[in-house]
Amino acid sequence: MATAKTAFLFDVDNTLIDNDRVQADLMRHLERDVGAESNRQYWGIFEELRSELGYADYLGALQRYRVRNPRDFRILAVSDFLINYPFANRLYPAALDVIEACREFGELAIVSDGDVVFQPLKVHRSGLYETFNGNVLIYIHKELELDDIAARYPADRYIFIDDKVRILTAIKKIWGAKVTTVFPRQGHYALDRGEVAKYPAPDVTIERINDLLALDLRALARG
Repeated sequence: MATAKTAFLFDVDNTLIDNDRVQADLMRHLERDVGAESNRQYWGIFEELRSELGYADYLGALQRYRVRNPRDFRILAVSDFLINYPFANRLYPAALDVIEACREFGELAIVSDGDVVFQPLKVHRSGLYETFNGNVLIYIHKELELDDIAARYPADRYIFIDDKVRILTAIKKIWGAKVTTVFPRQGHYALDRGEVAKYPAPDVTIERINDLLALDLRALARG
């Protein structure tokens, strides 16, 4: 495999897709169609499962809810809601323009965390799979898979774009000067000042993903 000069690696949730709005829509759906108590119970299970697995598993939380409430058939409608959710409508403004602008200066790939069913579905239904020409990696903990990422997308330089400073810090620690970390301050993780303050500042901080269009991408790609 030829080595690219630069590879732009994009996270998905709260980087390209406004996942907080997806969650808010799901909360409203649960509250309206399943009930307040079931809504509360589902999100409790969701956080319980996230602690166990290290990533969000929406469908897994539904399955665990069903195990605990085997006679509650209302929850079956929630799987339909998730499977048919219009993720393309939750792309951040100008996210696709950012992707196309970066394409001029390097190879592109999605590098995300998530489950084996819902996360790939989200990438497909949002149109991102096609936009990235199928260059999509979904790990359990991507910061632990940097050798695999580098083997699949060898490059002299990497631009890693992610809303979690914790992950950007871990990547910077391993890849060092070879990577430029870009932190879009979108979503609840990025706006949690206490969490962000635990880590060194990323190389580049922007308020929104579309702010990348105002940067000198050629210079960013060159380092």
